[in-house]
Amino acid sequence: MPETFTFGDMLSARSVIGETLAAEGAKRDNLWVLTPDIGATLVEFRDTFPDRFIDVGLAEQACVGIAAGLAYDGNISVVSGMLPFLSMRALEQVRSDVCYPNLPVKIIGTHGGLVGNGGSTHYAVEDLSLMASLTNMTVTSIGDPVMVGEVLRQSMEMSGPIYIRLAVGKKDKVLYAPGEHDIRIGRGIVARDGSDVTLFTHGTTVAQALDAADELAKEGVSVRVVDMWTLKPIDAELVIRSASETDGRFVVLEDHLTYGGLATRISDVVTDNGVNLTSFERLGIPQVYAGFGDDEELRNKHGYGLSHTVDALRRAVQAQEATR
Repeated sequence: MPETFTFGDMLSARSVIGETLAAEGAKRDNLWVLTPDIGATLVEFRDTFPDRFIDVGLAEQACVGIAAGLAYDGNISVVSGMLPFLSMRALEQVRSDVCYPNLPVKIIGTHGGLVGNGGSTHYAVEDLSLMASLTNMTVTSIGDPVMVGEVLRQSMEMSGPIYIRLAVGKKDKVLYAPGEHDIRIGRGIVARDGSDVTLFTHGTTVAQALDAADELAKEGVSVRVVDMWTLKPIDAELVIRSASETDGRFVVLEDHLTYGGLATRISDVVTDNGVNLTSFERLGIPQVYAGFGDDEELRNKHGYGLSHTVDALRRAVQAQEATR
């Protein structure tokens, strides 16, 4: 991507997908791109390599099955669509056709979390839990549109499958300057360093987490923001180090059900490694069907908006003070 994009600029993650796949297609004559009737993102690849582009129509199960068949024949398959349906309607095909034989099928899509105002049938809020439970599946959730291209390029070298979760992908804030961070699958990003409390997040809520850290800085509270964009394999070393360096105070913010996503994976790392925490709080979607509304409205309604995040960080600091 051009290095003219800097923090705060708006960029379409969908355009990054199309441009990256077209460039990769020129280098790899075994790259195929498939979609279940969600092909507007893929125009560059479709027009350049029509013989390696397949639109199956509204049939996610068939799309994943065909992608697996192509991968069996020595190809790399990318499936691009809406994640509520790729993660649930096609779950059996992802599990048995892709993950069981550990094939290089890359699933990338939009509408992760409460975005798009499509109602509960069109929100992917269980997807990270489902995908992380599958053997051989790498699971990511990306908030910065420029990162999408780099992660897609890295995924081409992987022998197995990967799940790449995005928001709506039409107008996304650039979070990081080019070269600011070492982007590697399986490694988290310290988006903002701090010493009082660690705020873990991913995907659509990274920008909100950074805003919350700015608010706490006005009160003299130093918040570390970790963009844990790879949920599986999770960066356990970064979790353990953050516990030590921020006195065991964790808040996890995510646009996903509060159980089964990043908070659950971090709590597993903490438990498995005998890490002692001072405080641990999950912010995300409770066990409800969220209804209609824009994403900011729904986050506020369900208790994980900006003000809720700021309050949770304050509680973490108070927990620290109570132990002194």
